[in-house]
Parts: sequence; C-alpha cells; structure tokens
Amino acid sequence: MRRVCTLLVVTLPLVAASSAMADVRLPKIFTDHMVLQQKADVPVWGWADAGEEVTVTLGDSTSTTKANADGKWLVKVKTPAAGGPKELVVKGKNAITLSDVLIGEVWVASGQSNMEWTVSRSSNPQEEIKNANHPQIRMIKVGRNPTPEPQSDLPPSSGAWEVCTPEVAGNFSAVGLFFARKLNAELNVPVGIISTNWGGTIAEAWTSRETLAADPEWYGPILERGKEFKEGNPNQPAVLFNSMINPLLPYAIRGAIWYQGESNVGRAEQYAKLFPAMIADWRKAWGQGDFPFLFVQLAPYAYNKQADTLQLPELWEAQVKTLTASPNTGMCVTTDIATINDIHPPNKQDVGQRLALWALANTYGKDVVFSGPLYESMAVEGSKIRIKFKHADGGLAARGDKPLSHFTIAGEDQKFVPATAEIDGETVVVSSPDVAKPVAVRFGWSDTAEPNLFNKAGLPASPFRTDEFPMVTAGRR
Repeated sequence: MRRVCTLLVVTLPLVAASSAMADVRLPKIFTDHMVLQQKADVPVWGWADAGEEVTVTLGDSTSTTKANADGKWLVKVKTPAAGGPKELVVKGKNAITLSDVLIGEVWVASGQSNMEWTVSRSSNPQEEIKNANHPQIRMIKVGRNPTPEPQSDLPPSSGAWEVCTPEVAGNFSAVGLFFARKLNAELNVPVGIISTNWGGTIAEAWTSRETLAADPEWYGPILERGKEFKEGNPNQPAVLFNSMINPLLPYAIRGAIWYQGESNVGRAEQYAKLFPAMIADWRKAWGQGDFPFLFVQLAPYAYNKQADTLQLPELWEAQVKTLTASPNTGMCVTTDIATINDIHPPNKQDVGQRLALWALANTYGKDVVFSGPLYESMAVEGSKIRIKFKHADGGLAARGDKPLSHFTIAGEDQKFVPATAEIDGETVVVSSPDVAKPVAVRFGWSDTAEPNLFNKAGLPASPFRTDEFPMVTAGRR
C-alpha cells in the first residue's frame, strides 16, 4: 500500500502538469475588454504544445499557425476600421474566447510618478470620477517587477483591461485618461491605454541593456553601477524594460506618451543622448517603424529646495533637443501649470490634452494648433537681440497683459542680467541698459521659472537659451 500511495502522490501532479502544458495560453496583455489597433496586422501570440495547431479568429479574419519547438506561436490578424465589440477566439487543443474587444487606437503611457499619478489625486477628482463614464476608453495597468533579464509575460501583479467607469476611473493614470478622453472626443473611436510606469525611476531603467552596451564610452558609468542586480530595485540599467516593456512586444500600438525625467535632473548632458536612444530602442523593439512618441517637458520645481539652480533648465534643453534628434516626436510644455514646492502638479487635465493636440495634428491630420512657441533663431540688432520662434501661431502674447517675464541677456562676459522683452509680431526683442553689446539671451532659465510668454492659441513657450556656454551639469553621468 505504501508503494501505491507513493506512486499516486508522484503521478497525479505529473498528469496535471502535462494537462496544463497542453492548454493554449495567451500573455496577460490579452484579456476581455481590450482594445486592438484598428486597420492593422495585429500580432496575437502565446504558448502551446510544440507542433500544436493554433487558430485565431477575430470577426471575419482567421489565421492559423503551429507552435514551434519551444511551444511559442504567433499569428497576425487583420483588424477592420474602429468599432466593436467583437470576440477574439483562440483555438488549439482547448479554446479561449475574449469578449467585448474593441477596435480603435492603442497608446502606451509610460514614465515615472507624474504619469502614474491617478485621477483620484489630480485636480477636481470628485467631478472627474463622477463623469468618467467612457465605455470606449479602456486601460490596463502593468504591474511592477524589475528583472535582470527580459521577460516574456507581464508581472503577476498586472491588472486586466478595464472599461472606464466611475467605479474604476479614480485609479487610472490621469494623464493617460485625459489624453484618451481628448482623442476619443475628437476622433470618435475607441482608445486603449497601456499604463506602464513607476515613480522615481530613471530613463536608463526603461532602456534595453543591448542599447546601453552599444555605447560603453557614454553609458559605461550606468552599466558599471548596474553590474550586480539588486532585487526589487527599479533604478538599475534595463530592469524595467525587461519586465514592463519587453512583455508588451509586439502588441500593436499607434504610439507612446511619456512623462519622465525628474530622476535624471542633474545629468542633462547624458539625458540629451540617453532619451533619444531610449526612443529608438523602443521603436526597434516594437518593429513598427518610427511610431509617434510624445513627451511632457517637466514642470518647474524647486529641486534641492533651491529656487535659482540651473539643473532643470538644462534638462528642459535636453528634452527640446530630442524633438530634433528623434523623428516623429512631440513635446508639451507645462511651465504654466506647476506647483513649485510639489513635484506632482495636480493639473493633469491640461497635460493630457496638450499631448493629445500633438497626436491630433501630426498623427491624425487634424487642423489644430499643437505647440507653444519654440526658439528658432536670434539676431543681434545693435544693443538688442531679436528672438524668432517656431509655432508662434496667430502671434505671441503675454499672459495677463503684463510685461514679459524671465528674460535675461548677457554680453561677452557671460554674465546674465534681467532684461526687458517686448513682443514685435512673431518675434521678441530683448535688451538691457546694462548690456551694450549683447551676445546671448536666456528665457525661463531657472528651476522655478513660470514665464508668461504664450502664443495666441494659449500654449506656453518653452524655456531656452541662445548660447552654448558651459553647462552646470556637464560631465555628470
């Protein structure tokens, strides 16, 4: 009897394991209520027994394949124009049916705490939650779990796709929801948001080790600090790419929105190269070309509890440079909606809407003003400097009809002094009686600057400098 009992104890788990192995499985990104990218060849993938035939059906579109020797399979299913709901059916030796699947626009929302910031902690939370009945908006929250190696599925703590209702909207990413709400209202199509973010994290954690290792001279200090993996620590090279981005691949998306950089303030010179490298890294990994990548220029904040440091302006500059370094990118400016003593401004409504303006104009072809003024060029005119801007749509304006603020000017001694700035059409003329022969102008060039230069569409100008004088953060990596 003891032998029989022993055999039973050993055999039953083995039979159960064998049965489980036979089931077709999907990764956690595929659940009821999800949104699939419209008018695309959408990858659907998972696991089964080696050689098992798998059929995937979505409406009139059906694709069949066989699992490879490792038990992995992938098919591409053609999706129609926006609509639904539909069922996604996956059949092998077993069948999986996912219901209430919408076809629309899918965006990844990623970054650190300001992207993670929920509706319940943002401006007017009670009103926003009460009115958050948006059946065409869906969101999925990726769980946290830094790993030293790329993962094939999302962390166990990840959620499922949820329909936006007052019962759940309070826990949604506020920027993600307000971005989706604007797109849904303007395009009248379903919008899905994949929310994958972690507060206080550095950009290099969201970048693959392959990309970091490709330039050891520049990223050597990053890799050196991350040689030994520390369990649970998200601020290590590639660990969040491994666990919170790689498992999403190759889920079909339209683009990405990004709110991060606070944890890289003080290393602006590095960020100017790292951030475009990270964008290129994601695009290569997804294999969908140069998809739109829209990001938030950080809000003014008293870093290190000091009001006049220059670390944040240099990070702002790195973000502006990314617009040129990386194609199909966009940047929303937030200098007017800051909370100087709180790194988490509650006004996420304007952030989401401004990101959506970039998408509406440049991804969806809508005729909308999408950017505030961006510095283009300067010209010395005697004792004055004339500044020319891109995106001075409809002309420039000083908010509140007050004199323009936060302009400074310098001569060859590189000493900047407060300046008078006056709007002249779509340019600004800057001068100071203390600088007879000016060579450079700076605007909004301090961590806590909240300048009042806008275009007449009501979008703020980005801080800038015309000079290339030595950076205060130069050499920091």
